[in-house]
Amino acid sequence: MSDRLRHWAYGGAGLAAVVGVWWVLAVTVFGDKAMPTPLGVVRQYGVDGLRFYVNNFSGTVEEAVLGFLWGNGLALGLASLVLLVPRFETVITQVAVISYCVPTVAIVPILYIVIGPPESGDPSGTAVVLAALSVFFTTVVGAVLGFRSADQAALDVVSVYGGGRLRQLLTVQLVAALPAIVAALQIAAPAAFLGAILGEYIGGVDRGVGPALLAAGQGLQVERAWGIMFACALVAGLGYGVFGLLGRLVAPWASGRGRA
Repeated sequence: MSDRLRHWAYGGAGLAAVVGVWWVLAVTVFGDKAMPTPLGVVRQYGVDGLRFYVNNFSGTVEEAVLGFLWGNGLALGLASLVLLVPRFETVITQVAVISYCVPTVAIVPILYIVIGPPESGDPSGTAVVLAALSVFFTTVVGAVLGFRSADQAALDVVSVYGGGRLRQLLTVQLVAALPAIVAALQIAAPAAFLGAILGEYIGGVDRGVGPALLAAGQGLQVERAWGIMFACALVAGLGYGVFGLLGRLVAPWASGRGRA
């Protein structure tokens, strides 16, 4: 058996074991319907249909993408600024740490008051900002560390030929930082999706993953709540996997797949 087939076999066996344990717990320890069976969740998927998930997930994914772009764009810009103007490093680092340490439950109501509810059909500004905050710290730290991993000899060559800090950044440090940046974006993708969901919990949107989860919880629709949870895991996993694949394409040397 090849390594690839063995990997898939072990993965399938592990998944089957998890589903089996889940089923046993659902019909024994949690037999009061607090935990649905796997079959019950599958049946609920059929009842809800694809349209239910498209309607609710499309808005949340849009908010997550907008927050992902804004948060990571700002993070990469500030990380580059640290190299061009080193005196800004302390301030930028402190801003990143503060954005990471502020409790979500404390900042969401404030954001909602400041931004206000969205217009009908528009993405939630609160969810977009929270998605951006969810990715900012990771990308700033990853980008700065990646930029600083550049080979000093290569930087000296650029300097000898008259290149300044901007030329060093574009020709040497950016290439060196690609693996770290892509790794940070890989973590940021599911984080942005989670941030968008949390931003929807405050209200102001009539559809989305957050409102759907709230409605399922208030209506004691356990199977639907679990189905939404697994769908969220799938979407977050797809985002993580896309940037993992991107990392292999743009920085194959980092994963040991480069040419010898």
